[in-house]
Amino acid sequence: MPELPEVEVVRAGLERHVLGATITRVEVLHERSVRRDPRGPTGFAEALTGRRIEAARRRGKYLWLPLDNGDALLGHLGMSGQLLVQPPILPPERHLRVRLDLDGSAGGRGLRFVDQRMFGGLSVSAGGAELPAEIAHIARDPLDPLFDDAEFVRRARRRTAGVKRLLLDQGLVSGIGNIYADEALWRARIHGDRPGDRLSGPQLRRLLGHAREVMSEALGQGGTSFDSLYVNVNGESGYFDRSLHAYGREQEPCDRCGTPIRRIAFMNRSSYFCPTCQPAPRRRRSVPPVVPLAD
Repeated sequence: MPELPEVEVVRAGLERHVLGATITRVEVLHERSVRRDPRGPTGFAEALTGRRIEAARRRGKYLWLPLDNGDALLGHLGMSGQLLVQPPILPPERHLRVRLDLDGSAGGRGLRFVDQRMFGGLSVSAGGAELPAEIAHIARDPLDPLFDDAEFVRRARRRTAGVKRLLLDQGLVSGIGNIYADEALWRARIHGDRPGDRLSGPQLRRLLGHAREVMSEALGQGGTSFDSLYVNVNGESGYFDRSLHAYGREQEPCDRCGTPIRRIAFMNRSSYFCPTCQPAPRRRRSVPPVVPLAD
């Protein structure tokens, strides 16, 4: 699934290519891709036709394009979604789901939503130009200048869940997915099962710093691509997978100590870690119940 760096790469590409363009025609080729829009495919198309794209914004893994009437085109890439800026003359992609013709974009291009697995989707958010109400509950991400480190630390230290679960909690911090959580934890030498309430404030702040570093580095390399499903708006893959230290490296030697990287099941996914650099937490000792003395 595309995570914050990949979504930010797409956002920046949209900002370069479609700002100021007017949507002249909308074609919905598969209604599942607009299932979150209560207007249905026809209403979705009508709400966008004739509107001018004013900006390209992101919160966590969601993208939105503010429109000139105060609404917004809201999108989530899901597992395999792609937003491609393509010349209209190119033939349709195999998994093309929604096509927007644009007037006034750079090079006279159009915007295409391609989604093989169809877990992603588009919708029109009424009045959502500044921040769509549909995603207002999602926390800011660590690369957001307004992200509150102290508030994250305070809330995390009150939780008994493992710290990796906390990193993936979009109500606590957004944008950090499975790949970058494993990479940040490896850099911080923290096991993902360490409970939040058993981590110190400095440890959590260092972990946030490592999350920022790894995602910033990924941004500089165009994101992480393990297959052809993630590409930027020009259809190009990212190269950060060549710089990963933990994720996807089962049985390969740890770059720090040489111990083989381990993989364990985690929330229907996988976690990768070094058992030497990131020792598993000790179990909490159970306190036996107090038995009152007999009279």
